Amino acid sequence: MSELSIGDALKLFLRRSRLRGNIQAMQITDIWEQLMGKTIARYTDKIEIINHTLFIATSVAPLKNELFFQKEKIIQRVNEALGEHLITEVVIR
Repeated sequence: MSELSIGDALKLFLRRSRLRGNIQAMQITDIWEQLMGKTIARYTDKIEIINHTLFIATSVAPLKNELFFQKEKIIQRVNEALGEHLITEVVIR
């Protein structure tokens, strides 16, 4: 039986758990202002990850338009921040 450190055991658990997307969405929420700026962060209502898709909710129509044109940039920044190629698509709601 191999021994794992607590950190390695938690990483393994999260990789196999359904909680992974929720935890990563919380990580993104925590750094969203750094990634996208104060104005965008202020008017972003909700961030979710479902099956490698980042869902961004906002009720501000001009912001929806701006985010739509920045999809590739958002994917790149979020993946860099998470340290893995997790997000493949962005949906603006």
